[in-house]
Amino acid sequence: MYSNALKRVDWRDSESAPVVLADTEVLLHPSGALVWPDQKTIVVADLHLEKGSSLASHGMMLPPYDTAATLAALGDVIRQFDPRYIVALGDSFHDSDAASRMPSAYRGELRRLQRNREWIWIAGNHDPLPPEGCEGHYMNEFAVDGFVFRHEPVFGRAPGEVAGHMHPAARVCIRGRSLRRRCFATDGERMILPAFGVFAGGLNVLDRAWASLIQPERLQAYMLGSDRLYRLTAEQLRDD
Repeated sequence: MYSNALKRVDWRDSESAPVVLADTEVLLHPSGALVWPDQKTIVVADLHLEKGSSLASHGMMLPPYDTAATLAALGDVIRQFDPRYIVALGDSFHDSDAASRMPSAYRGELRRLQRNREWIWIAGNHDPLPPEGCEGHYMNEFAVDGFVFRHEPVFGRAPGEVAGHMHPAARVCIRGRSLRRRCFATDGERMILPAFGVFAGGLNVLDRAWASLIQPERLQAYMLGSDRLYRLTAEQLRDD
């Protein structure tokens, strides 16, 4: 219903949106992944694996299937694009014990996704140390070919920065009804990825916390749909 309404508004939509960042064309995927075809690379942010079990230990009981669902979604993107490299932009695990707490079946699935691929774990505020028992390279940030991959975006201009942490979300109103979903956020120079984890929330891109990162007049949001993206300008967005 909402997707049909969005199309009638005549906003550009596509299964994967090509954008130019750091003079390089990349693809934004409806899953929340950024795809760099020339380098056979997929970038994801804020998986927050084992968030459900972490919350359960504090008395907040949620269905314990978030890790399975997140890995399944990641597996779908990997099978579609068959990347050589995976960059996970921090907060891949919800806490410092999450990797060791993962059930063996989920650990096995993660290893299968990593097989024959170079995996780069970027340090996040939830997981500042290397995940226990997980293969791959661990870095605070990673720079290559004009891009800088890090967890938390820096204040001010940052051409070529690809980051997570902020969990961007967009809200629009269509015929008096409100729709709020995760989104990519960009000013044409940097790109902030949506949280990939199924239990991760979102911060409205019009919130004042974004003011030092992206100027409103330069803001573009790519809202995630079930199978496509919707490109929105600041004028089309609404506060919470």
